[in-house]
Amino acid sequence: MQLDNVVNIIEQAFGESLPFSERPLLGDDIAALQRVFGDSGYQAYLQDQVNRQIIRDYLTNAVLHGFLAEDLLGALAGLVATSEGRAGLSLHMVMSSIEDATDLILKDGPDMLKPLLPVPGSPPVMKLVPR
Repeated sequence: MQLDNVVNIIEQAFGESLPFSERPLLGDDIAALQRVFGDSGYQAYLQDQVNRQIIRDYLTNAVLHGFLAEDLLGALAGLVATSEGRAGLSLHMVMSSIEDATDLILKDGPDMLKPLLPVPGSPPVMKLVPR
């Protein structure tokens, strides 16, 4: 499996992107947008916003379907107080079903992510394929 092919298939299925602006952008506009949106700080901000949306959608879905009691939402304060906490929690939420929401919250959040240390001689989990 080549991940680039999978991503390309998904991107093509989305169709054209919505226009960024309703009016044509001038040279000064383009330069300003490149300074703002090309900055690594904006990229971190954008990823944090995505993580927040994942958490909101997951929890709302879990509450609406009865897999999470509304009064347990307050237990999330410590889990989502930092961008690192939100990143870890949103990753776990993307990879788990809403049926696991109560367990995810009651056990003080997901297990912390740790770098994998492969055992010598073990097969690779992922193999990068050059283009």
